[in-house]
Amino acid sequence: MKLLVIGSGGREHAIAKKFTESSLVETVYCAKGNIGMKKDGIQLVDIAENDHQALIHFAKSEKIAWTFIGPEIALFEGLVDAFDKVGLKVFGPNKKAADLECSKQFAKDLMKKYAIPTAAYEIFEDYHAALAYVEEQGVPIVIKADGLAAGKGVVVAMTLMEATNALSEMLLKGKFAAGKPKVVIEEYLEGEEFSLFALVNGTKYYYTGVAQDHKRAYDGDKGPNTGGMGAYSPVPQVSDALIQEVLETVIKPTVNAMVAEARPFKGVIYAGLMMTKKGLRVIEFNARFGDPETQVILNQLDSDLAQVIDDILNGKDPVIKLHTDRYTLGVVVAAEGYPEKTITDIPLPQMNIAGSGCTIYHAGMKQGKSCLISDGGRIFFVAAQGSTLKEAQDKAYHYLTNNPIAHTFYRFDIGEQAIQFTK
Repeated sequence: MKLLVIGSGGREHAIAKKFTESSLVETVYCAKGNIGMKKDGIQLVDIAENDHQALIHFAKSEKIAWTFIGPEIALFEGLVDAFDKVGLKVFGPNKKAADLECSKQFAKDLMKKYAIPTAAYEIFEDYHAALAYVEEQGVPIVIKADGLAAGKGVVVAMTLMEATNALSEMLLKGKFAAGKPKVVIEEYLEGEEFSLFALVNGTKYYYTGVAQDHKRAYDGDKGPNTGGMGAYSPVPQVSDALIQEVLETVIKPTVNAMVAEARPFKGVIYAGLMMTKKGLRVIEFNARFGDPETQVILNQLDSDLAQVIDDILNGKDPVIKLHTDRYTLGVVVAAEGYPEKTITDIPLPQMNIAGSGCTIYHAGMKQGKSCLISDGGRIFFVAAQGSTLKEAQDKAYHYLTNNPIAHTFYRFDIGEQAIQFTK
């Protein structure tokens, strides 16, 4: 069968690459994709993810068996609805179901209504009321822009000045707002943070692994929030018992709640979680695979992903097996200035991974006059596997140390806390 993946980043590279490994799959297309994907035999399609009619025409003309949607913006803009309307199979939630991610207010209200554990919160549209609430509650406190923000719309304010600045940016200046600005202000939680992924079809859900992302730009979890600077899977600090607790107290009631609210979910649910001293709490939901978590999660998947998705779309229970004898760890290489004033058009050398034990997932890059050049904040992701997390970490950093690129940076401590935990 022929498959179409929507998106252009490292996440979509990982998904499309996994599909190419299936004996069921003849061709994998990616719209628009990026030039780095071509080395893995992925066919690029020069159609923007918001050009619904062109994507529908392509899927029909190429007899695409089904389409997998990677990025949240395509879900928010109703691409699934457009495909559903013309009878094309697609894996991803429709616009109403995607509110689980696209509206933080909807997600928080859903969790409150159905007793799904989450941080205490209030919602504000007025700057002065929001500021008064923050002053009353005290810091640290968490401020989230309501809506899509590419992983950057969350401020963990440790001081009143940080909170004031965040409220000003989000409510007065409308940063991240598609319509009327709105914020969710939550209690500050402390504990072990991790992400759990499940493939969902209505009330059925299938566990697909756990990962830990590193959101802050710099070592020691310093600097601004980013879309993610590295990840690893599995997470030694997360026991099998805790995974079962998440499935029973978070995933199961959430998928049932979405059905009860007439928003049945089909696609990937990504639960951002924290184990606190008071118990498990949901930080957020995403309605798709994360980036860069996908690049490590799919390396841990010991099943044919195309077969798994095909089974779910056809109402069958898939067989999902995860590797239990290895770890995957990966590091994002980003352009100087990311995530704020990012340097562009950085010349990129040919990336020779032969003998390194690493896999490279390409993201923000394009063809320049004489070589590839950067085209975004996060340029590529170096993933490595090992029988221990330390072995995987050593492989990834050995490659990065020996292949430096001017005007780029990366974190040097991905997975370090987990490695210390296992000692």
